[in-house]
Amino acid sequence: MAFQAGETFLNYINGEWTPSLTGEVDSSINPSNKSQIVGYIQRSSREDLDHAAAAAKQASIAWRKLSGAARGEYLYKVANALEKRLDEVAETMTREMGKTFPEAKGETARGVAILRYYAGEGMRKVGDVIPSTDSEALMFTTRVPLGVVGVITPWNFPVAIPIWKIAPALIYGNTVILKPASETAVTAAKIMECFHEASLPAGVINMVVGRGSEIGQGIIEHKGINGITFTGSNETGKRIAMGAIARGAKYQLEMGGKNPVIVAADADLDLAVEATISGGLRSTGQKCTATSRVIVQSAVYETFKQKLVERVKQLKVGDGMDSQTWMGPCASESQQQTVLSYVEKGISEGATLLFGGKVPNGTGDGFYVEPAVFDDVKPEMTIAKEEIFGPVLALIKVDTFEEAIQTANDSEFGLSASIFTRNISNMLTFVNDMEAGLVRVNAESAGVELQAPFGGMKQSSSHSREQGQAAIEFFTSIKTVFVKQ
Repeated sequence: MAFQAGETFLNYINGEWTPSLTGEVDSSINPSNKSQIVGYIQRSSREDLDHAAAAAKQASIAWRKLSGAARGEYLYKVANALEKRLDEVAETMTREMGKTFPEAKGETARGVAILRYYAGEGMRKVGDVIPSTDSEALMFTTRVPLGVVGVITPWNFPVAIPIWKIAPALIYGNTVILKPASETAVTAAKIMECFHEASLPAGVINMVVGRGSEIGQGIIEHKGINGITFTGSNETGKRIAMGAIARGAKYQLEMGGKNPVIVAADADLDLAVEATISGGLRSTGQKCTATSRVIVQSAVYETFKQKLVERVKQLKVGDGMDSQTWMGPCASESQQQTVLSYVEKGISEGATLLFGGKVPNGTGDGFYVEPAVFDDVKPEMTIAKEEIFGPVLALIKVDTFEEAIQTANDSEFGLSASIFTRNISNMLTFVNDMEAGLVRVNAESAGVELQAPFGGMKQSSSHSREQGQAAIEFFTSIKTVFVKQ
């Protein structure tokens, strides 16, 4: 099925496509061409959420009793459906969120791989036998699902993030209510179409689209929702945590980052430049793991800076569907204005703008910003401390490797970090001393693999982990069983 602009997309509740009870819709627009409406989405109410929660609760009774292998078969079917529609879903993502078509295809293919990975998890062990002090007893652990899980996802990875939450939730026996970001709710609807095609039992997976103040807050407060998994801003994450604690729900938060790359004096500078650009500027810098602070030892600072700026100047900004485009627009007008305001803040605080940071000419009617590179950045400056979530690189000069580590750790965030060095001692020191949940050596900060645990330290997460086999820790509870003869 080819992409078609301007369609109306409904909620998905209890196995059916359902209009919101409000009768109201919002438009999702193309950030590359703001006059194009990608589709119309529901502006749902708490009553819509109530219907989804009731359906999910009812469905959980039978779903949790299925074997892991049986639940896995459904996920394999979803994966096959998504794979067949890969180009369509990727094009929808590009037109709705702005990232380039090759990036969108890669993300959608990753969604397929995540589904297949967790389908296989249905055949893995869920407990251990533990010796009892009673010789005539058997003691073991098993894992049980939470029940109904609310999944609240952002717009920057509209396929991968929902799937890496939904797939483990389902395979471990939970039912799901997805609240996607409104900015990418059309893409979310395309994902739901794949679940619908796989004929999951009614109510096992539901989607309710609406504003965060209504549906997001509703998930936080709903007594019928047993767990909440969230990716997004720190402000919203803290509100979720407080609401979940108040009613005894389990929560999982993946939030902001101010991710550093350290370029040591002995680094392969060409490799470091390419990885810094890829890690910091792909997806228009709109990744929680994007490189933001570039900490460079003084011995190679000028050479690295020259190479970096020369390479950034070559990047083509434009419509993500154009095969010549390297970097697309910001996802929304508000995001564009946020990036531009940080550029102005950097200049006003004394940093030197070496390149970019403006709305480029000749890119059409979209939310474009040139990738920006700042020199003379001090660790205490706003652009070195706050998450910008845009294509802005802040260069920070340090004299020693020890100063580089100290500067990298000087942040309230601790999501990801990378280093470029040939020195094994530097590598080990970085691995041991870096206060981040994901550390990478001679690779960009933004690389995340689906089979490995992912999450941050400090203000970047709730100290839980997503993806890989670590996902079972959030989506289940341990039950200890004692059997006496």
